[in-house]
Amino acid sequence: MTSRPVVILAIIFLAIWQAASAQSDTVTRRQSIEKRTQIHATWQTQPEPPARTRAKVKITVQSSEAKPYDQTMSPALMEINLSEKFTGDIEGESPVRALQVLRDDKSARLVSMQRFHGKLGGRPGTFVLQGSEAVENGKIKATWFVIPGSGTGDLSGLRGEGGFEGDFGKGSEGMLDYWFER
Repeated sequence: MTSRPVVILAIIFLAIWQAASAQSDTVTRRQSIEKRTQIHATWQTQPEPPARTRAKVKITVQSSEAKPYDQTMSPALMEINLSEKFTGDIEGESPVRALQVLRDDKSARLVSMQRFHGKLGGRPGTFVLQGSEAVENGKIKATWFVIPGSGTGDLSGLRGEGGFEGDFGKGSEGMLDYWFER
């Protein structure tokens, strides 16, 4: 008779354990479904990336002036002041200020800032471009991007990136992939 209470207790324990296990599985499944639903809802509410437009441009250097600011040793450090005219999908003018590291072999690396005044895709305003340029054998190759928050007028909210290539100090062909912040 002593084994009978043990068996009964074992049966009760097994029944409680199975019920708890089933409830735990149900809660886990419910949490998993809720999490998938939240993820799906988040994906649906994510804004689509802004559509980009490519602007092609011809850049003509109107004037150029180079001034050394540190020639104490090689490579020389120079300041370059340019005035550029843009034609094409980007129409207007831009003064440019660049700092240049000029090597003895006449190759160079530059960083530049310029405020464009004119129209982009027919929209008037201004914006600031930051550039990184390399000059080799009289040719320039560069990347640039629009400084966030620098757009004014109908170009407010402008973002973009691109680059240009051409003859250093003479003119280049370039492009800017741009979009507007929402």
